[in-house]
Amino acid sequence: MTQQDNTLGRSRLWGEITAFLALFFDNVGTMIFFSAILIFTFGYPADIILTRMIPGTAVGIFLGDLIYTWLALRLARKTGRRDVTAMPLGIDTPSTIGIAYAVLGPAWLATQDAILTWQIGMATLFMIGGIKIIVSFFGNAIQRIIPTAGLLGSIAGVGLLLLGFLPLVELFTAPVAGLAAMGLIFAALFAGLHPAGRLNGVLTAVVFGTAAHFALGYFGLASEFKAPALELSFSLPAFSLAFLTTLPQSIQYLTLAVPFGILTIIGGINNTESARLAGDHYRTRDILLTEAFTSLIASFFGGVAQTTPYIGHPAYKKMGARWGYTLATGLCVGAGSVVGLLALFVGTIPRAVIAPILIFIGFEIVHQAYRESPPQHSPAVSFAFLPVIASLVMIILGQFTGAAGISPDQLPTHLKTMHASLLMLSNGFIVTGLLWGSLLAFLIDQKPNRAAGCAACCGVLTLFGIIHSILPSGALYLPWRIDSGLHLSVAAAYFVLAAVLLIGKPTSRGKERAL
Repeated sequence: MTQQDNTLGRSRLWGEITAFLALFFDNVGTMIFFSAILIFTFGYPADIILTRMIPGTAVGIFLGDLIYTWLALRLARKTGRRDVTAMPLGIDTPSTIGIAYAVLGPAWLATQDAILTWQIGMATLFMIGGIKIIVSFFGNAIQRIIPTAGLLGSIAGVGLLLLGFLPLVELFTAPVAGLAAMGLIFAALFAGLHPAGRLNGVLTAVVFGTAAHFALGYFGLASEFKAPALELSFSLPAFSLAFLTTLPQSIQYLTLAVPFGILTIIGGINNTESARLAGDHYRTRDILLTEAFTSLIASFFGGVAQTTPYIGHPAYKKMGARWGYTLATGLCVGAGSVVGLLALFVGTIPRAVIAPILIFIGFEIVHQAYRESPPQHSPAVSFAFLPVIASLVMIILGQFTGAAGISPDQLPTHLKTMHASLLMLSNGFIVTGLLWGSLLAFLIDQKPNRAAGCAACCGVLTLFGIIHSILPSGALYLPWRIDSGLHLSVAAAYFVLAAVLLIGKPTSRGKERAL
């Protein structure tokens, strides 16, 4: 073996290690923040998260990364190339955070039953997996029908507000460690600067931020510091069908399951195309069905978060990674969850240190929404954000009113009206944002018939509480079984809007602009 071969081998090994650290900590970081949301924001029991939810979710990551590793090896054998890079896979950050805030947290507050809440999360993931399997056969058609501004705009709102703003609040619970970690992470990810040389910038930030947090805590300079229990606990994921009995209670979360499932499938299509442009020609159906089935399978083992191929295959390829990094990630996530290593990370790494990673991801999602949409559709992307803002306000308001023991009925009359409006705007916010963004995009393109169709669709969905549910739980209902007529008036308003839009006719000037 020549000196050049040795150098190339070391370079590839370092590339695999760097890629593994990036992919592994992406997954761990999401799990840490997911756990922190449920434990610290909603007061959900930590043991169910650490011994049930995380090991079950890890099953999907383990299987998905093993299959993607196998697909890379198969492609390498088929083409005779040694530089094939496996597609990266992990838990989907936007939907995981969205499920924590919009499904598990509210379900826990409503029921105070930890097992039932967990099973509702499993049932929601089961629905997401089923939807992804179906949509994987029609993803390209959906991508052609629904404007990008609608598809990505609603998720970009989640990225900016749930992944951007809320983690920023958590960052200030430990500002010294959090801001130091943010500086290192932003320097590495935005500017390509690595203070620690060739060491991974995100890993350096996590280690430094955690060390700073512990140092301040043990010297009594961190008010929220609590020494973690540094112990491992064996938690083997157990197969169960019991959660299927909660499907009737979980159907109200279908409005979250559908768009999250669609978005990851379309993201998978885009990521596969990105890999093709980088030189690795994977079959799109193989990539999509892998993420769909591994999400579905994870639900039977206690998982509550879906898997998806990650953005950035070309970046992993530039690192020099091949298939070893996905194999290592799958094995470490799987084994780490069983022996309690992931639970140890979750309990040790402060959420303020992980927050900048989620903020960066949120910024990237927003940037993607504006970048992938036609420039003239930027108002439609922004319009899709608005229902997410209502959800954010309700999340924060619910924490304060819940802690103060105040119910909406105790509010003054003018605040009751505002609360009812915010509640309706926040319920089904992902679907609402998707339809609002699509409506405005069609209008901008001088397609009033399609815009009217979006408005009419909003009206129909409002009648059944799929969007704008007037119930605090966000549950679905039959229109004639609700005493209040508020949902009927809002649905009627959408139908009037549809009629108004049908009256308008595109001008020749408008048609030219649309072209």
